[in-house]
Amino acid sequence: MPKLNHAENPVQFYTATILEWKFLLKNNLYKQIIIDSLTFLVNEKRVKIYGFVIMDNHIHLIWQGTDLYSLKHTQLSFMKFTAQQIKFDLEKNHPDLLSRFYVEAKDRKFQFWKRNALSIDILSYDVFLQKLNYIHRNPVKAGLCAIETDYLYSSAKHYENLEHPYRFLEPFDRSMW
Repeated sequence: MPKLNHAENPVQFYTATILEWKFLLKNNLYKQIIIDSLTFLVNEKRVKIYGFVIMDNHIHLIWQGTDLYSLKHTQLSFMKFTAQQIKFDLEKNHPDLLSRFYVEAKDRKFQFWKRNALSIDILSYDVFLQKLNYIHRNPVKAGLCAIETDYLYSSAKHYENLEHPYRFLEPFDRSMW
């Protein structure tokens, strides 16, 4: 496994929350929009994704930018694209729900993601494991499943070498550090 370039391109723990912690992502279609966007970003070599969970009102990622794109730019385009896709569906199928996300802002009429998502550089393998375990325990703690690998929208199965649909996930082990 290649070593990570932590100085110029750190692995990050990233959390994005739906505005006012609303349960917008309870709809599996919106979870799939996020999965499709992550798949696109990996296929376009914009990011490497080592872990994730999509909860009903927030997401956690462990990801890393590539030499081709800055992670900050990728984060912004990811948030904008997923918000637009969710808005398109709400306009077409759930206009009553869309109105709950109306904001009086100069740059937008609707807002889905809370501003200033959390990004923390992960600088050691121990911290990586701590964040990964936190991500995987999230659905259990929220009462969405009994064991981590039962939750579909997570990388937990990947780390237990169980069958899962997320081909965008990167292998990760201690030797990379």
